[in-house]
Order: sequence, then C-alpha cells, then structure tokens
Amino acid sequence: MSRTRIKICGLTREADVDAAVAAGADAIGFVFYAKSPRHVTPQRAAELARRLPPFVTPVGLFVNASEAQLAEGLAALPNMLVQFHGDESPADCERPGRPFLRAARMEPGFDLLDFVQQYSNAQAILLDAHVDGYGGGGKVFDWSLIPRNVHSPVVLSGGLHAGNVAEGILRVRPWAVDVSSGVEEAKGLKDAALIRQFCDAVREADARIADLQT
Repeated sequence: MSRTRIKICGLTREADVDAAVAAGADAIGFVFYAKSPRHVTPQRAAELARRLPPFVTPVGLFVNASEAQLAEGLAALPNMLVQFHGDESPADCERPGRPFLRAARMEPGFDLLDFVQQYSNAQAILLDAHVDGYGGGGKVFDWSLIPRNVHSPVVLSGGLHAGNVAEGILRVRPWAVDVSSGVEEAKGLKDAALIRQFCDAVREADARIADLQT
C-alpha cells in the first residue's frame, strides 16, 4: 500500500531536526523568506541539513526570490528540493533546473485544475490556505474546494495538526502532508511531542485506509 509522506516545515534548531527525523518525517523544510518568523539563512539551513540521514529530503521554501537568492540557497544545499510559495511563473520555477514543488493558495473560485496544468513540471502541488501576505498562515481551508481529478501529486497543508490530519488524509488522500505551526510551542520553535503525535496520526490514518481497502 502507498503511504502518506510527511514534511515538517519551518525548522530552525538542531533539536527540532532531530525530533522530526526520530518521528519518521520524510522531508524537512527550511524557510528562506526573510519576512517569516521561521526564516533561516542558507548557511544555517546547511548546518541543520547536515544532521539529516539518507532519504530524508531537505526542502527550501522561497517567496519571489531573486536569481541570486535562489543560487545561494541551491549552492548551500545541493540536494535540496525547491518549494515556490510566491507569485513565481512556470518559467521562474523551471529556470533553476531543479525538482520543485509549487504552492497553490486555495480559496473559492480558484481554478486548481488550470493551475496544475500550468505547473505541469512540478513534482507536486502544495495546497495551502489563501492568507494575506505569503507563506503559511496556519489556517485550514475548505477541503471540498479540491477537485477529485487533480492530475498531480498533492501535498495537503494549511492548519494541520495531530487532531485533524487524519481527517484530511481520509478525505483528500494526498500524496503528502505538510505541517509547521501545528507542531510548534512558539513560532519557529517545534515541540518534539507534537511532532511525534502528528506523525503517529498520519500513520494511523494510513492504517485505516489500508483496512478499508482489504
């Protein structure tokens, strides 16, 4: 059976990286957007990423970054998956020549199918709530806005935590889930127990889906 991948985003401390890895996260997100309270420099992200074992992927989140900013991040973490979370065009996302995720800001009237077609070279489309400004706002969006026939892997994000992620997985059946504020004690400071509870809830949801399929 396929399982739901887990990304823990907005990490700033060694202990939080270690906690995410211990809990079974598949990917670790570093925010390179200077206006975010979870911002880290590429050099700091590289220090943290050195703690990652094989097969745990570092992801760099960029918002309308310049070519120089992108180049600096890619040089610091050469095995990084790029996440575009601003107003980047398909050409902007493809220019670095690296695998990428594209964030979609979900709200009523947003044409996700057209968006997916435009960003057809994305590894996956990350679905987040539409908020003022950029980056995640820790808010859940209406999951019924997601069409059933999305021809791309989907990463479900936006206000997820241990108490609601199982419902999200059962309803949306995403390829992966992404959490930040839902496992924090304060902005940019993760809580190891909340990370563990979140990852356990994801695995429990996968087990429920497996039972439904047998």
